[in-house]
Amino acid sequence: MSQDSRYAQSRAVTVDDTGVRRTLADGSVESVTWEELKSVVIRVIPEGPWSEDVFLMLAGSDGTGTAVPSGDPAADALIERLQTLPGFDNERFIEAMTTDADEAYVVWTAASV
Repeated sequence: MSQDSRYAQSRAVTVDDTGVRRTLADGSVESVTWEELKSVVIRVIPEGPWSEDVFLMLAGSDGTGTAVPSGDPAADALIERLQTLPGFDNERFIEAMTTDADEAYVVWTAASV
């Protein structure tokens, strides 16, 4: 991790009926609305077990998005909501969450609906 990685850490993640917002330690905000969500990728980075190594990456069709660490307190609510998306690939999700491979796993795209 770089010296500036502390600024990429979450201060707060909010999952609600509008979408997902992540406020970073430096005060900047990343967000994506459910309406604009176009893809969900699980990114595994072999950094664990002492640092965050799995991220839920959400990309919006309007260029917005965010990456939520799987260890964040809001991750369970986010995962629960993502699993209700039509065409969400639960098998691929389970594969991603149980590996230590340096890989990105696409678990949902808007085209899959």
